[in-house]
Amino acid sequence: MRPIGFSTGALAYSDFQLGLKILRNNHTRTIELSALRENELSPLVAALDSLDLTDFTYVSVHAPSKYEPIREKEIIALLTKAAKRKWPIILHPDTIYNFSAWHVFADLLFIENMDKRNLTGRTARELSDVFQKLPQARLCFDLGHCRQVDPTMNEAYLILQEFGTRLGQLHVSEVNSRSTHDPLSDASIGAFEKIAYLIPEDVPVILESPVSSDEVESEIQRARFALRATVSANGTRKREARHFHSAVT
Repeated sequence: MRPIGFSTGALAYSDFQLGLKILRNNHTRTIELSALRENELSPLVAALDSLDLTDFTYVSVHAPSKYEPIREKEIIALLTKAAKRKWPIILHPDTIYNFSAWHVFADLLFIENMDKRNLTGRTARELSDVFQKLPQARLCFDLGHCRQVDPTMNEAYLILQEFGTRLGQLHVSEVNSRSTHDPLSDASIGAFEKIAYLIPEDVPVILESPVSSDEVESEIQRARFALRATVSANGTRKREARHFHSAVT
């Protein structure tokens, strides 16, 4: 069964402690600690030694999505304290100013594909440029971003074909035209089903859907439905997959 959890930032804006509490109460064992805004990172790192994470089998940390170049060295130093715990560091490629400085994280650095607002990291071709500069980095594949960039999910297929061996984590949600996150819709579930067979069952899934505490379990079930990758006995699913391949090659 796929490990599926949430970003603390999706459940509790700028309050990772509350996000932790909500997930613990829902018996969720997969979590991303969000420091998406720069001012969230220092308090998160300062609390690491006191956090009770014994309930969680997978933990990652999302780096800030915006900061000034002069702050890059300090951001890296703070994130190193999380990486020492062998937690993946999720990073937007457009926040990198000095690529060589990020080599310190090696394969704990997970590069996230971007939405249409960005000028890099949106497509397989653009991600190739990033991974050439960060050869050990892995991929945090954001399905919502990719669907927003290309609703046909052809680009999702291309990204997974080229970088599937780097895949370390998924981000899953609806991403609307304003590039903000929404709960999963029937349309996004249908789109994600198209490429679910390319995603190994053991890849951790982090939901970024902004839902209330009593909607956590239902959103997890919707994500599980979207990412099911069963193949029928007569091979129907495989034939559908081959048809999809032909549309993008």
